[in-house]
Amino acid sequence: MALWKERSSSEKGRAVRQNLKTWTALLFAAALMVTGCGSSASTTEAVSEGMEAAAETDSSVRPGSTASQESSASAAEESTELAAETESAEETAAPAEQSSETASWSGAGEEASEEPVVYMTTDISSEGLIAVYEALGASPAGNIAVKLSTGEPGSNYLRTDLIGELVQSFDNPTIVECNTAYGGVRANTAMHYQVAEDHGYTAIADVDIMDENGSMTIPVSGGNNLTENYVGANFANYDYYVILSHFKGHSMAGYGGAIKNISIGIASSEGKAHIHSGGTGGSMWGGDQDAFLESMAEAGKSVVDYLDGNILYINVMNRLSVDCDCDSSPAEPDMHDIGILASFDPVALDQACIDLVYAAEDGASLIERIESRNGLHTLEHAEAIGLGSRSYTLVDIDT
Repeated sequence: MALWKERSSSEKGRAVRQNLKTWTALLFAAALMVTGCGSSASTTEAVSEGMEAAAETDSSVRPGSTASQESSASAAEESTELAAETESAEETAAPAEQSSETASWSGAGEEASEEPVVYMTTDISSEGLIAVYEALGASPAGNIAVKLSTGEPGSNYLRTDLIGELVQSFDNPTIVECNTAYGGVRANTAMHYQVAEDHGYTAIADVDIMDENGSMTIPVSGGNNLTENYVGANFANYDYYVILSHFKGHSMAGYGGAIKNISIGIASSEGKAHIHSGGTGGSMWGGDQDAFLESMAEAGKSVVDYLDGNILYINVMNRLSVDCDCDSSPAEPDMHDIGILASFDPVALDQACIDLVYAAEDGASLIERIESRNGLHTLEHAEAIGLGSRSYTLVDIDT
């Protein structure tokens, strides 16, 4: 495995702050060696040169990214922490030696080992999907739910020739979904089961439309908009959830990935309306956009809190349309397929996918969709309420 070396503009600010720490640690270690030879003047000069090099690195951040707006102030703050950072040469030198491989993905104030890991393969095949899942080292047990979107007929839903082998590798798996709140063929349970059969899902596993018997309520902690979340009544029947998402654009959320799949996706039809209204109980359409985006993050956190670690996430980045799998006539993708990513952190996973889209030369249409809906606010709020981290280490399992 190799750590991904290239970052998009939206993440370079975080890299700058870590690079500052790395230079400081390396130069201080060198300074100690010089001091041991009795040259304090050389020590001062070495540290000064190191700070100048870090400042030059900071100036290379491209303007316009969220991270770059933070980096200048953060660099100044971290320079004042030099003494605290370098109290022990042995403590700082070891992370510094690893920085060439791991620290490029670290956020401010964190060691690389503390960040969530996102695994990636460019092999969009059954074999690639299994490989990236196995990289997680997960051990799902008990009644295992595989949460995916069954998709509207004609949409870019995940095909069974891609996911079937992984699904069937679990003991006693069940594909789970909930009815829609916007009408269409998947708003009715009987018709929804028919769609699942038509799309081949019933041939690879049992299928459970979890809200066919209504909703169950789970609490939301720390939310701005929601105090409770309404999920499918059968949600509690499963011990472990594998969240298998098709990453793509979305007409309302800007994008759809792991966070949307554990919030809107696991919500009952009643719960979907609750989230879309921002918890007001009002109309699903035309309400406060940020309240809707925040409510998705809050509902997602309620699911994660309830499952208490018994959950993992996989995003498939193929057929990257600006439209979601709830659209039976999605726009044809105008960018290339990217790969499959997996993590135990839904925020890190979605952020990594976003960064790969921003780094793509042909990602303009999807970027416009994300930004026009303020889609990044979901990630901002998700991190703020503790659902996960936007800083991560990306590991390429292909090399």
